[in-house]
Amino acid sequence: MTTVYVPLDSVAVAMDANAVAEQLTKAGAAVIRNGSRGLAWLEPLIEVENGGERIAYGPVSPTTVADLITNGFLHHQLIEHPLCRGPIGSHDFLQSQTRLVFDRIGHDSPLGVPDLADVLRALAIPPDDLIEMIEISGLRGRGGAGFPAHIKWRTVRETDAPRKYLVCNADEGDSGTFADRLLLEGDPFRLIEGMVIAGYATGANHGVVYLRSEYPIAKTIFEQALEVAREHNLIGHNVLGSDFDFDLELFLGAGAYICGEETSLLESLEGRRGQIRVKPPVPAISGLLSMPTLVHNVISFASVPAIVRLGGDVYRDLGVAPSSGTMSFQLAGNIKRGGLIEVPFGITLREMVEGYGHGTLSGRPFKTLQIGGPLGAYLSQRELDIELTYEAMADIGAGIGHGGLVIFDDTVDLAEQARYAFEFCELESCGKCTPCRIGSVRGKETMEQIISGRASDQEFNMIDDLCEVMDRTSLCQMGGMTPIPVRSAMERFPGDFRQGTRA
Repeated sequence: MTTVYVPLDSVAVAMDANAVAEQLTKAGAAVIRNGSRGLAWLEPLIEVENGGERIAYGPVSPTTVADLITNGFLHHQLIEHPLCRGPIGSHDFLQSQTRLVFDRIGHDSPLGVPDLADVLRALAIPPDDLIEMIEISGLRGRGGAGFPAHIKWRTVRETDAPRKYLVCNADEGDSGTFADRLLLEGDPFRLIEGMVIAGYATGANHGVVYLRSEYPIAKTIFEQALEVAREHNLIGHNVLGSDFDFDLELFLGAGAYICGEETSLLESLEGRRGQIRVKPPVPAISGLLSMPTLVHNVISFASVPAIVRLGGDVYRDLGVAPSSGTMSFQLAGNIKRGGLIEVPFGITLREMVEGYGHGTLSGRPFKTLQIGGPLGAYLSQRELDIELTYEAMADIGAGIGHGGLVIFDDTVDLAEQARYAFEFCELESCGKCTPCRIGSVRGKETMEQIISGRASDQEFNMIDDLCEVMDRTSLCQMGGMTPIPVRSAMERFPGDFRQGTRA
């Protein structure tokens, strides 16, 4: 019986992967539902076992799989078919990557228990030495600000309290991002391993994964993975035979973008409306239930096992110091080959857009990309040769954020995009502070005047003033970052804003 791997990833399922799997089962294949390898433009990308190699076909639909079956691909007779992508391990999109977080994804069922050597190795290291390893590695938060991880870890460990917690922010709401979802759907044990290690190092015995409500497949898989983890003693009492106890639970968010901000997330976990907390105190000192809490996103926790496996110095030497290790970049928008690319920091934007992405899907000229989510900067063609590091992005007024890159061709109107930035803030603001709550509304109204061609210099000055107030006085990054897409669009593409140049 031929084994065929069919992704259960959300993108593949949206493209009828379930129907493809059903047809293959009826045809007599042994179907294994695996995670996606991140080649989104080829989903559903199915793989057929062939003498130790896995031959990939994609994108496969219920119609085309019937043709493949009829022509004998289950018997390895159809290597020259237009949908055949050859051995998946040799695909150019994957070969040039350095996968440390996503190295296992797509190989098997997401519920298969992996080798737990990294956790066992970590549990044999004194907690303070583990934190020192994280410091040496240079790991920084992969969710947005790029804050050094070891500072949070050491603060939680050294703060005296009766209980300590871990919270994983899996409320992945930024446009063009899907790395958290890919991992939770395809290799949930990578996150569990990272959280167990972090709990041991910081002295936390309980963890919570705060999951975006729009990820039902990830919810189902992660709940099942928690059951399997308990059965194999990866979580629970005396983890893997040690004297360390650690439990983990899943919490489903309610769909608020603001809950991606760590203190709003904590408010939501405690049963209140998602509103930001004034800092200090920081969550590492007083977080969930006023206890010391280590808050990281999915990729931050999931990076930990590789650091334990390789050693802090080896991990540090990947990338361009002080931007160390690998980052999971995601290509989306108007791009031929959208997907996930895990590489060391230092790759250029051009290598992303033209190398991995093969340019725009429309075939029209590239105009801009937005990096770092809906509150990220718009960059131009002139900046494509800049390296993707925290420092290089900061130098041009941008940030890496969660690694999302959304591509636009020359038909995009940056004035409309700037208006949308204000509108997004208006819709998603928690309402706690006036600059964000009111500034976003006034900004949207003023931008609409500019778009209509009725604006004078007064309206442009109003946008400048609003951006300065929001930047300097908002209580959190929701309002504080809204000026970034507005200013970057106006500075780099002034022709889209001035009357007489607009269509």
